Amino acid sequence: MTTYDAIVIGGGHNGLVAAAYLARAGRRVLVLERRERVGGAAVSEQVFPGFTYSVYSYVVSLLRPEIIRDLDLPRHGLHVLPLDSTVTPLSNGDYFAQWGDPDQHRRELFRHSARDVEAYEEFGRLMHFMARAVKPILGMVAPDPASLSPRDLLGLLHVGRHVRSLGSERFHALYKLMTMSAADYLDEWFETEPLKATKSASGIIGTFLGPRSPGTAYVLLHHYMGEIDGVFRAWGFAKGGTGALSEAIAGAARAAGAEIRTSASVDRILIADGRAMGVVLEGGDEIRARLVVSGADPRRTFIDLVGEQHLPDDFVAAIRRFKFRGSSGKVNLALGELPDFTCLPGVGPHLRGAFSISPSIAYLERAYDDAKYGEFSRRPYMDIVIPSMIDPGMAPPGKHVMSIFVQYAPYRLNGGWTDAKREAFGDAVIDTLSEYAPNLKSAILHRQVITPADIERVAGLAEGNIFHGELSLQQLFFLRPAPAWSRYRTPIRALYQCGSGTHPGGGIMGGPGRLAALTILRDRA
Repeated sequence: MTTYDAIVIGGGHNGLVAAAYLARAGRRVLVLERRERVGGAAVSEQVFPGFTYSVYSYVVSLLRPEIIRDLDLPRHGLHVLPLDSTVTPLSNGDYFAQWGDPDQHRRELFRHSARDVEAYEEFGRLMHFMARAVKPILGMVAPDPASLSPRDLLGLLHVGRHVRSLGSERFHALYKLMTMSAADYLDEWFETEPLKATKSASGIIGTFLGPRSPGTAYVLLHHYMGEIDGVFRAWGFAKGGTGALSEAIAGAARAAGAEIRTSASVDRILIADGRAMGVVLEGGDEIRARLVVSGADPRRTFIDLVGEQHLPDDFVAAIRRFKFRGSSGKVNLALGELPDFTCLPGVGPHLRGAFSISPSIAYLERAYDDAKYGEFSRRPYMDIVIPSMIDPGMAPPGKHVMSIFVQYAPYRLNGGWTDAKREAFGDAVIDTLSEYAPNLKSAILHRQVITPADIERVAGLAEGNIFHGELSLQQLFFLRPAPAWSRYRTPIRALYQCGSGTHPGGGIMGGPGRLAALTILRDRA
């Protein structure tokens, strides 16, 4: 029987990153993915003939530059196409736009508020600095402040020195970002309502929180740390969809010697004398390994694959308290013609960027109100891109695909998610968007509606949470996913975590996978 150095459970992007780093270090690695393709929630599929969707995750920005360099992902096919603008249509037929060209953007700001032009420059400089200040923390293993081990104490000293280097003014700004709501924080800077709303929308993505909920300012900063070619707050679209990104990482892993098996679902992790010994597949086959790395979320890893009987009671209680609360849905459209937005009619460069249905803070908060009481938002927040405008190969000639990310679609919907409720949710999305692009309904050839329940069932993410758990203050840094167990190790010897439920969290970042692999290599040097 073959014994591997490491088995990685899950072929999502973090699992693939971990496998690639381990294989580059000479370890014999096997990746087991239960679906027929790698990628987890970062996949591309031809749901309808000729139309390729980034089914779940759809934009690229948070992927760590060091991973791109280390794994030489462009050589394996990664090509990121920039999204240069975001347009927010307004109900009066006007719009607010954030353009990639600085002069054009300043003119647009001035059109809405002369005061906000100057404020935006200062805000941009501060957020750029805050992103750079937090970036080193995203690249380090989170130290445990309750531990007296030399490694944790040195880590805490490093964090303390880093925070002290910020200076008092910027430390206070960081403290505000870590504790305030996105809306309240932005209220201190701007007066233009759609500007505040569109920026605060970044603070609610993947959370069951509203724009006025404390802690959402950090989620805003988390998304602000998007970086492409060294440019912060840059967002892009992977040519071929997010599945192409996953395939590039898989290609790097295979080139380093990793073996990847798809349609290989893990039933449980083999445990003997408190140590992980391998896995048992759903068909009953056993595969042995010196260590096991799980890219699944904490609930799936510990409750389902390990089993509570092998774990300390306090750890099980912490994992059961870990909040998922999926709240995001997705609607993917195949279009016979481009949407014609009332605010910017006709074909133009605006269609090569994003559209945000976030006209005001009150609009977003009302959308959240629906979710708080167990209903999907009747007038939801939406983040929309038309990938075929920048990557024509995503659709047949003259046709287009549209990706619509939607908040809120609560996992725990009143009465549960039935087929009828899924379609009603899709109708609410299309009805709302049609108010801004009246030709949309007649342009739709096919549609795919995805709820958090679908994300859980198909992609395997607990409660459909796209971050493997909310990015709330009590679930960050040394508390993710549980106190004393944030360093990718687990109460089971030779079992590690590498998914987005660990530090530094979710998004197509790859940070957890890389840090987990580096931790394993230090432990097993």
